[in-house]
Amino acid sequence: MGVTIAEFCQDPYLPDDRDEYLCLEGHGQLDGIVVTDGEGGFRFPEGTTIHGTIVVARDAAAYRSSHGAYPDFEWEGSAPEVPDVVRTGRFQLANDHDQLEVYSGSVCLQKVEWPGMVTTRQGQVHYLANGSWDERVRMLGQSRFEPAVFYGASGIAFVSPDCSREVFSEAVAGAGQEILVSVYEITSPVLAGYLEEAYQRGVNVEVLVEGGPVGGIPVEEHAVLTRLRECGIPVRTMSGTQYVHSPYRFLHSKYMVIDSRQVLVTSENFKENGFPEMGRRGNRGWGVVVTHQGLAEYFKAVYTYDAGGGWTITAAPADGDEETPSWQEYPAVCSPYVFSGATVIPVISPDTSSLLHPLILGAQESVDIEMAYITNETLLSLNPFVADAVNVSRRGIPVRVLLDSYYYNVEGNADNDEMAGVLNDLAASEGLPLEARCADLSPGLVEKIHNKGVIVDRERVLVSSINWNENSPTFNREVGLILYHAGVGKYYTSVFDKDWEAAEKNEPSWGQNLPKIVAAFVIMGALFLFAWYRRRKGY
Repeated sequence: MGVTIAEFCQDPYLPDDRDEYLCLEGHGQLDGIVVTDGEGGFRFPEGTTIHGTIVVARDAAAYRSSHGAYPDFEWEGSAPEVPDVVRTGRFQLANDHDQLEVYSGSVCLQKVEWPGMVTTRQGQVHYLANGSWDERVRMLGQSRFEPAVFYGASGIAFVSPDCSREVFSEAVAGAGQEILVSVYEITSPVLAGYLEEAYQRGVNVEVLVEGGPVGGIPVEEHAVLTRLRECGIPVRTMSGTQYVHSPYRFLHSKYMVIDSRQVLVTSENFKENGFPEMGRRGNRGWGVVVTHQGLAEYFKAVYTYDAGGGWTITAAPADGDEETPSWQEYPAVCSPYVFSGATVIPVISPDTSSLLHPLILGAQESVDIEMAYITNETLLSLNPFVADAVNVSRRGIPVRVLLDSYYYNVEGNADNDEMAGVLNDLAASEGLPLEARCADLSPGLVEKIHNKGVIVDRERVLVSSINWNENSPTFNREVGLILYHAGVGKYYTSVFDKDWEAAEKNEPSWGQNLPKIVAAFVIMGALFLFAWYRRRKGY
């Protein structure tokens, strides 16, 4: 009989790791099956059968506090509701160095050891997929949504600051039954007012926000959350509790699900600079409202999972002041673009953020990237998405990278201007059709680049909240959409071209950038190895 360990977590969050566990998969009788760590082990009570998956936890009560349900068996606890396995010796999963073996009689069916076969990281869950341990990082509580494709979608593409508030207000005004909001920060009293008006006309409105954003919840958000709660709108924060750790480092998504038929996805937080009054200055961001029932149901499932977990709590806002809008003028030149017949692929981080690799690597004509910032994995290895773009340029396909130049993105020694320099030096050294620029933020232009977007072949577009750093695609809850539509691609390309032409051209400066050049050549070697590895893995 084939019985395998299909999942385990040896280093969870509760004190003394009382909630550590493993899952067995198989079918049939478990008589004669033994699980051991080399020092102790357990077997199952006589007559136990398995039909699919069995969860065995160290302490059933601790496991329930972390997962919301009891396991099937426990090996050390004393919950009367859960049967015990028959333990021998000292069986306990060490955090940094240990092993697990499954025996049927004297035959070893499976062995997993760490470090080596899996990564040792607190909170990481290890999954067996197609006979090998999944290399993707999956933390306790994180969802496992699968990739999906939706055809025949219609919608409205928009950009900030030109027309974002107009589209937001119309989407909310069109709601008849329900609005589900999941956003990192909401500080705009105007946007909150739209939601309040919808609630007052009978629409069920729910709001989920990050409970511990960088720098803490701003005073302007306290004012908005107080206003929403006072009018009756339930507001929850993803903060984690004493017993349930938040599954994500940050809830960094920015989306709404409307009436289970529409989804608004954007790169922008619900702030004044993300959704300014038309004619006022704000961030450069992209957004889209897509009408498609299947897509909306997919996103509603994501919202329900995140908002319904034990890691959320009712918001308890403090006193705050309303956000002051910008009074700087901006010539709004981009109107919303209405489309139909689009193919749409949701990108959910961390679940399916790997979809960005085939998006970029599949380019045949061009790649345009507009990002708030990009950070490398290490000093001598490029961000993996940038590495994809560089490898695309090696095939002779033009790649343009536009980065923000707001003060906090260019003042350091390893931020956007250095990233642009490395890419341009690499392009010059290899003769690649690759260029990077930092945006022009002069008066009359956008306030800063807050976008996280990609255009491939002018017909495939990523609209998302996913920053290109190590954290965002791996540990955050992020959402995005890949839209296949020539008209949508043309629309966003025209906006990108406008920002690109205004940006300062960064010429290679061989003397000043000698350290970058050395790093670039090291990166080149790493990229060749990276590309070889990806081909070997079948990406």
